[in-house]
Amino acid sequence: MVWVVRLVAAAAVVVVAWVCATAWPVLVHGHPTYAALLVLTLLVAAVVAARAARERRTSVWRGVGRVVLVVLSIGWIATMAWLKPFAAQEPALAAMQSDSRVAVTEYPTQIVLTPATGADRTAVFFQPGARVDARAYVAVLRPLVEAGHIVVIAKQPLGIAFLSLGTFARVQGAFPAVTRWVIGGHSLGGTVAAIEADSHDEDTTAPAVGLLFYASYPATDMSTTLKASVFSVSGTLDGLAAPAKIDASRPTLPSTSVFVAIEGAVHAYFGDYGEQPGDGTPTISHDDARRQISAKSVAFVDALGTA
Repeated sequence: MVWVVRLVAAAAVVVVAWVCATAWPVLVHGHPTYAALLVLTLLVAAVVAARAARERRTSVWRGVGRVVLVVLSIGWIATMAWLKPFAAQEPALAAMQSDSRVAVTEYPTQIVLTPATGADRTAVFFQPGARVDARAYVAVLRPLVEAGHIVVIAKQPLGIAFLSLGTFARVQGAFPAVTRWVIGGHSLGGTVAAIEADSHDEDTTAPAVGLLFYASYPATDMSTTLKASVFSVSGTLDGLAAPAKIDASRPTLPSTSVFVAIEGAVHAYFGDYGEQPGDGTPTISHDDARRQISAKSVAFVDALGTA
């Protein structure tokens, strides 16, 4: 059992080293929770390995407890490996640079994009897809900022949108000049965005007036409760949020909801983070898809008003 414990501890070290070697920029720029858990994993592995080396004899019950801890540790290590995020790629990384039109400010829990020459009163709050680097959405959302809208991209704990529920309420208070919000999200982020929009569409101050889906759909029926305007953009070759799933979501949204499909686009085309397992095979370029998605998003948000 001592050797098993040592092997598990070694596996933990290997996983932490692998994540750091392959996703270091995301650890630096992402929500701090994942990095903190990796450090904790490394420290616990070192302590466990040291104690295992000293303990030679154990009671039966202590041995059983150790087996249970080994099993739980393997599950924890596997989870840490699975949580490794999809890292942002170009042109999203270049879009993170401020220029004469857009000011980019990065915080530990969010990215804020502000029009350099003044913003109107309609802003966008965006939830990334599961385990996707928040920076991956800057290029596709930047045209919204160039059109005059503040855009706030959430950095989710562990890259899971459900762990970011409640973030929008805090963001609302941080931008008192904004009088209306569009809440959007990609994939799982869109599902959480729907929950937040449904919860804040009747706020007396700065309500959610729009819900923007990127390859996503709600988890529950909101057809009679949601007051915000809905715009759904999807890809015809998406292997994850497949067209059939998007079509099946129509009855769960208000009848006025607008659905647009980008011909030949896939799930990973709604951000810049590389290929995603289980996705379809695109028949158009990523640049072409991004331009279409951005243009349709700007048209939707602009139509909601700016005053």
